[in-house]
Amino acid sequence: MWLMSYMTKNSIEKPSAVKGSVGHGAEGTTVTASGEHKNLPCCFPYGIVSIPPEGHSAVVLPLEDGEVALGVTDNSAAVEPGEVALFSKGGASLVLKNNGDVVINGQVF
Repeated sequence: MWLMSYMTKNSIEKPSAVKGSVGHGAEGTTVTASGEHKNLPCCFPYGIVSIPPEGHSAVVLPLEDGEVALGVTDNSAAVEPGEVALFSKGGASLVLKNNGDVVINGQVF
């Protein structure tokens, strides 16, 4: 019994994530790493929808039925641990600060 469990656990190759550069084209969102991953759906927390801009680094995760882009790995927003920042390529921003402040486009509320 232990031998079958050991063989099963150690003989199946686990999928691994890759990181590459985001692009867009006729095939939708693409990420170029060691190969080109085309027509990727993007995976974000519920309620957040975004398409990563070209040139940023994104993580691609293989699944049983395809692949998904998990999002960009860049950290362009200066936030403290526990804070949340939303921002667009065009410059709009929203930051939820630890002290309870909400900063919208640089204006504190």
